[in-house]
Amino acid sequence: MNKQSETYTKQLVDSIVEGMQDIKAHDIRVVDLREIHNSVTSYFVVCHGESTTQVDSIAKSVEKVTSEQLQEKPLHKEGSDNSLWILMDYIDVMVHVFYKETRDHYDIEGLWADAKIINIED
Repeated sequence: MNKQSETYTKQLVDSIVEGMQDIKAHDIRVVDLREIHNSVTSYFVVCHGESTTQVDSIAKSVEKVTSEQLQEKPLHKEGSDNSLWILMDYIDVMVHVFYKETRDHYDIEGLWADAKIINIED
């Protein structure tokens, strides 16, 4: 990743986090995968909501903020049908918005425990 691309990716991560914070997402974490061999992306941004309505609202807020600030939209989005786990693919950044129990079950941060994990303060 070149310097300009790296700067843009960090701006994208910041916009995603802001979109999550706007809807009071819980336990926001940025998982830095850049040093992990064969990782599928540079970052995961992970959070959860306490209801499926909140999960859906968080995902919509992320889309709104990234669109307004960076004119960026996810390449792909899935999981909106039941809002237990919404995945948004921004290529260099994958966004995971979970329903609390679903997040606990899949433990995505545990699967990538060798990556650097940054906790975002509420």
